Amino acid sequence: MHSPHARFYLGEGKAKELKALVEEAEADLVVFDEELSPAQGKNLEQLIDVRVMDRSELILDIFGTRARSREARMQVELAQLQYLLPRLSRMWKHLSRIRGGIGLRGPGETQLETDRRLIGTRIGELRRKLKAVAKARAVQRQGREGSFRVSLVGYTNAGKSSLLRALSGSDIFVEDRLFATLDSATRSVSLGSGLEALITDTVGFIRKLPHHLVASFRSTLEEAQEADVLLHVIDASHSDWEEQRAVVLEVLHDLDLDKREKILVFNKVDRITHQEEDALSVRIRSLDPTPAVFVSAHDPDTLEALCETLRARVRGRMASVIVTIPVSDGETIATVYREGEVRHRTDEGMEVLLTARVPKRLVGRLSGRSGIVVEEVT
Repeated sequence: MHSPHARFYLGEGKAKELKALVEEAEADLVVFDEELSPAQGKNLEQLIDVRVMDRSELILDIFGTRARSREARMQVELAQLQYLLPRLSRMWKHLSRIRGGIGLRGPGETQLETDRRLIGTRIGELRRKLKAVAKARAVQRQGREGSFRVSLVGYTNAGKSSLLRALSGSDIFVEDRLFATLDSATRSVSLGSGLEALITDTVGFIRKLPHHLVASFRSTLEEAQEADVLLHVIDASHSDWEEQRAVVLEVLHDLDLDKREKILVFNKVDRITHQEEDALSVRIRSLDPTPAVFVSAHDPDTLEALCETLRARVRGRMASVIVTIPVSDGETIATVYREGEVRHRTDEGMEVLLTARVPKRLVGRLSGRSGIVVEEVT
């Protein structure tokens, strides 16, 4: 089929074939791996006389069972209601034969209008609450300024949460299933050599992700927009990793993140042979100039290459300086230690001289403080 049929999505003949198959199998549910318009769903249910669910509704139902936090539940509910609103008439088809007289409304129509009003009210309420959550997130991100921030992105079940748990040592929920994690989680990770990064896990992507979900989870995905670098996690053992990679790149493009600096992280290399890993390395170099590392969240020894890659990114955003600070200015001294990499300290009377590598954005902040002298060195 070159283009979807306006009435049934399928051609009329195929739709009748589907009806016969449903009757033969005594099925009570039909799932389409595409998004159906409200009219197509309604027409198919009238023809087949069983429940019809499209891809978007199925994914929304899965998200509904996975949501744990209050924010995630609100995000999923908003997406579900936005999906449901134009499809309400299908819910009330059992009342469609009840008609009112001239100037009167049938009970089906009355109930339909009531439900639309209630859903519209609830959508407005959820949007206001999520807007407040987004503001709180923005405040949290402001508190992380000066830190090197990393976001994990990737196809669902690629192992992002497992990787964050392995890097941070934190007790993060991990399960081998689709969309096990809907809530973003940020952890401080030691990269070695006195360097640290704040790494955030994000919701997994999937092929043809419903646009309602992308919109509802936008505040969560904004964590990735604030990141210094994106770790694009790919399941190295998955036979369709190339398609999954393309899906993630498409979603990143939709979020205006396609130009952000990325590192490809091929996870689950413990499930493939060395020959397969070598072939994978050759293949990705032919597809993408983005730096790639190969790790297993279950093998700590493989994580050093990723940490070294991140350390190089941190150092690339730092400047070598000598900062002269009054000994009484403990706040500035602590800032340099907290946000930079102090190489040497000299106490000279009422001043402290710190030779350090600090984020370039910190240099300007230090230079603007009274009594602070910053000298960049090569």
